[in-house]
Amino acid sequence: MGNTDKFEMIANTYDTPERIQVAKVSSDAIREYLVDANSKNAIDFGCGTGLVGMNLLNDFNSVLFLDTSQNMINQIKQKISDFNIENAATLCFDFEKEDLSDLHADYIFMAQVLLHINDIEFVLSRLFDVLNEGGHLIIVDFNKNEKVVSDIVHNGFDQVKLTDLMTKIGYRDIQSKTFYNGSKLFMGQDASMFILDSQR
Repeated sequence: MGNTDKFEMIANTYDTPERIQVAKVSSDAIREYLVDANSKNAIDFGCGTGLVGMNLLNDFNSVLFLDTSQNMINQIKQKISDFNIENAATLCFDFEKEDLSDLHADYIFMAQVLLHINDIEFVLSRLFDVLNEGGHLIIVDFNKNEKVVSDIVHNGFDQVKLTDLMTKIGYRDIQSKTFYNGSKLFMGQDASMFILDSQR
């Protein structure tokens, strides 16, 4: 997945107060879309240091923290150990390079991950295959932002275009809304974030 090298370098210093705050509003937004999740298994896809997934551990039967950066995964392993967490597991894996046919989940959530993925249709198709029938993919990311110019990330997403792409892949019952605005939130620019819920 994109920018793994960068994340390897910043893993130890990733949990800033700003990131912790954004993770909290993101996990609160995700929680609103969960249905009978206590018996369900989830994947925190592109989990980073697990800031979002850790907030949702009590909402699921289990959470698998998945990331391409081993250093990020090591941070989560430390948290799991420190807090004696029993319903979490970790996996260092790159969906853009490898296929993982035996991985399945009822919920997949990804917060500020899609903007780092080069071929989003390919990865969203892979995630569709991982979802159990009726399972949900929940995406939290930035709305399209023309002020953000970058060679390493997408400058956000148009909710309508993303919905159209996901419909083409096979996702259904897609709903999305903007839920958060923040100053200097995205590459130093004021930005807004959306949440999108979809089903297989």
